[in-house]
Amino acid sequence: MTPVPDEEATGGHLPGWVSAWATVIAPVTVLSGLLFYFGYVSSRAQYEYFGIDVDTVGLGTQDYIMRSPQPLLAPLLTFVLLGAGMLTAHLSIRRRIATAKDSGQPRALLPLRRLVRVATGAGLAILGGGIALLFAFPLIGEWPGYDLFTPLLLAVGAGLLAYRWRLRDLLGSAAERQTDDTLLLRRMIIVMLYALVAVGVFWATATVAGWSGRGLARNQARHLDSLPRVILDTKERLHLRSPGVEERVLPASPEQTFHYRYRRLRLLIVGRDRMFLVPETWSASNSTLVVPLDESVRVQFQFQNSPP
Repeated sequence: MTPVPDEEATGGHLPGWVSAWATVIAPVTVLSGLLFYFGYVSSRAQYEYFGIDVDTVGLGTQDYIMRSPQPLLAPLLTFVLLGAGMLTAHLSIRRRIATAKDSGQPRALLPLRRLVRVATGAGLAILGGGIALLFAFPLIGEWPGYDLFTPLLLAVGAGLLAYRWRLRDLLGSAAERQTDDTLLLRRMIIVMLYALVAVGVFWATATVAGWSGRGLARNQARHLDSLPRVILDTKERLHLRSPGVEERVLPASPEQTFHYRYRRLRLLIVGRDRMFLVPETWSASNSTLVVPLDESVRVQFQFQNSPP
């Protein structure tokens, strides 16, 4: 009799470990990628308001992930509430169908069958509107609400059509289901509809993230005095054109290597090897000053004018 090889000795347990780790790592990787993307979209919109390409700041992956909760808060709360409402409605419909079938009263299902027809018509109309907006992009692409309403129409329309098939399955008998389109074609259509829902939700969330970043930038611009106050000394005159920034020539001395001092600047953000400074009062002619973190400048951070 041939002995059964020991699973541990042969390494037979490795596929199980690999599968277990894969079920953990894959969702974490996808989640991290989504958080990074939405954090990047929000940060890009935020610093673009101040004339900065966020790629020049030098933020890392962790920085963008840490910035993602702010733009994702409103979409996540909305999706959770909508998901809870739709799940409650679906469970109610299932109970109603089961009760009607158990009691042998097919007429009780007539309102639900009408609901299938309504969902079909509404889904086609809404999805058609979203597709029409896609093709109308050259004409109305500058409309501020385009990037929100277009993906929402696509997602809602595709979702209604996908749920219409689910309702037909719950209402119809097995024989009726066999007379539908071929199973393969039907599955392909449903997969494409769910993919369209996912794309629409992703697009709409990215739009909200961009709006959130823009809103953060406007709020910062209204309260620039809340940013850290900076005193900047340089070796050469900067010829700043932003109004309100004070320039003073420092007294000459043999040990003095810095000759100009600039006040009324605020620290917007610190990058990998540079700082980004803005004037402490907003003006349409303001510009963001990029200062390298090296020996060419001297930086002082001033205390807040608030006695302890």
